[in-house]
Amino acid sequence: MLELTFGNKKISTDRHAFVMGIVNATPDSFFSKSRGGVDKALEVLDNGADIIDIGGESTRPGFKEISAQEEIKRISPLIKAIRKKSDVVISIDTRKKEVMQAAFDLGADVLNDVSSFESDSNLASFAAKTGISVILMHGYNKTEEHESDENITQSVEKYLLERAGYAVGQGIKKEKIILDPGIGFGKTIEENISLIKNADKLNNTGFPLLMALSRKRVIGYMTDRAVEERLTGTITADLFSVIKGAKILRVHDVKETIDSLNVMKYLY
Repeated sequence: MLELTFGNKKISTDRHAFVMGIVNATPDSFFSKSRGGVDKALEVLDNGADIIDIGGESTRPGFKEISAQEEIKRISPLIKAIRKKSDVVISIDTRKKEVMQAAFDLGADVLNDVSSFESDSNLASFAAKTGISVILMHGYNKTEEHESDENITQSVEKYLLERAGYAVGQGIKKEKIILDPGIGFGKTIEENISLIKNADKLNNTGFPLLMALSRKRVIGYMTDRAVEERLTGTITADLFSVIKGAKILRVHDVKETIDSLNVMKYLY
């Protein structure tokens, strides 16, 4: 039985990993079928996601920043609709304290910060004060030149542990910190592949590991498939990551991921 704490909730599953379903309340996220409003959020809920990750601003390469007010306007109806039906864990993909404050007031449990508190330092103290959980990601412009699989993994691990240490220093409890190597963010295809292959090393940090591989460019590279045709490749990479120790899978395709994990628990 796998158990993790998200905010003030402790949830469990008999699968090898939790499934985080993606809902992009945006017009420009890279996979069009992930975009939507209340109906999309309720679909992900009905499909059985353990965690629902809502984003109001795209973080695709070349994305355009929007105001905190616009971000709040996009995500608030989704949080309200989910909370009318369920106490499921809700994660908010944002880099802004103002946005997370509004989401927390509506019932969100987790901050998913692709900047690991570097965009808005006020987020760390806010997380400590409220007791929300945080996902810290190795993101843009953090990767230097690397000569081997080991070096890129060590570089990502070093950065994530530094940011986790910063979070703990700000008062965030260790059990409320999750790490994400940031597949697809400022990395070459070869570096992304190396990080997936070496996920077991990142799993030895003492913090739960989240892998967000769903339909990304690296999956397209390995399968030679367009984004709409990358489901099979995604599930294969996700299950490999789980074998390597990943505890959370952030995905677009919740039902299919749950099915694959249900089979896996009988075979592995």
